[in-house]
Amino acid sequence: MAVTGNGPLAGVRVVELAGIGPGPFAAMLLADLGADVVRVDRPGGGGLAVDPAYDITNRNKRSVLLDLKSADGPARVLDLVERADVLIEGFRPGVAERLGVGPAECHARNPRLVYGRMTGWGQEGPLAHSAGHDIAYIAVTGALGMIGAPDGPPAVPANLVGDYAGGSLYLVIGVLAALQHARTTGTGQVVDAAIVDGTAHLTSMIHGMMAAGGWQDRRGANLLDGGCPFYGTYETADGGYMAVGALEQQFYDTFTDLLGIKDQAPARKDLARWGELREAVAARFRTRTRQEWTEVFEGTDACVAPVLSLREAPAHPHLAARGTFTDVGGIVQPAPAPRFSATPAAVRGGPALPGAHTASVARDWDVPALYPLED
Repeated sequence: MAVTGNGPLAGVRVVELAGIGPGPFAAMLLADLGADVVRVDRPGGGGLAVDPAYDITNRNKRSVLLDLKSADGPARVLDLVERADVLIEGFRPGVAERLGVGPAECHARNPRLVYGRMTGWGQEGPLAHSAGHDIAYIAVTGALGMIGAPDGPPAVPANLVGDYAGGSLYLVIGVLAALQHARTTGTGQVVDAAIVDGTAHLTSMIHGMMAAGGWQDRRGANLLDGGCPFYGTYETADGGYMAVGALEQQFYDTFTDLLGIKDQAPARKDLARWGELREAVAARFRTRTRQEWTEVFEGTDACVAPVLSLREAPAHPHLAARGTFTDVGGIVQPAPAPRFSATPAAVRGGPALPGAHTASVARDWDVPALYPLED
């Protein structure tokens, strides 16, 4: 098969109604994979005060400026919708309908449209119309309560678990599934991607383990939540940290051998002595620096890695060799993922500045009514 270089979603047209957080990130994923994503920005901007030139979640997109509250704003959006495959919006339930660009209006113009809705609480339920952020969504699903030390408060995992894992990724999965259905049947549909639903879904394995008696419903007491002494993080002599994930016996044997505690380490399956084992591991890690321990474990099957900062990560030898990060316009950023053998994705352009592509979108999408909005 010939390599096109345009990504597997080349030819798919997406309209993104500007928002913040998981909606823009989901649209970026589609854009990274080759979709022609047109972001409808509002005059004067909105949301978080991030300089548009540095908003990586708007890379690979194009932007037009439309005021959805103006007399002709909704009509221009519907003109784009008529020519699109997908629409993504992240308003509170009912807002898109009040603006005149809800599912009914959009499907009247384009029955094949996949209408993707990104919210925290979902389209219905007692909290559907309430404000919220990632931390509240992951709190009520039980995910936040699992993270952190047993003798302290839950640890906040930035906004990765809710907004992006439970939100953006599930919206993209839903959109792609609905797009396949639309191409097969000719019928579009609404995708209701709620962060609470996606985050709860992420805990499926844990719920199974809990039902089987293999997971305690409390922090820091289990195999994968820091309760296990050979699955966690340890401070080094220079204040750095090493991450240990030596779960399987053969990896644990390699780990204790290279760490130098093989002869004095208590039996790994003796839960009563896990505290003793943790202290032995911690004491040993404190004898060398993070770099020294990295050199000991690098390339082995001990399942140990240095805990790097965001600025350090791009220089890690493995990530550098794979090109996991890239520099575009002086901004170091993650490269598109995953990878495709026949239709590789790429960063084709930097963040789309609001309204910068009005003329090209009007031409390419055959929406001449957009021209008057051109600066």
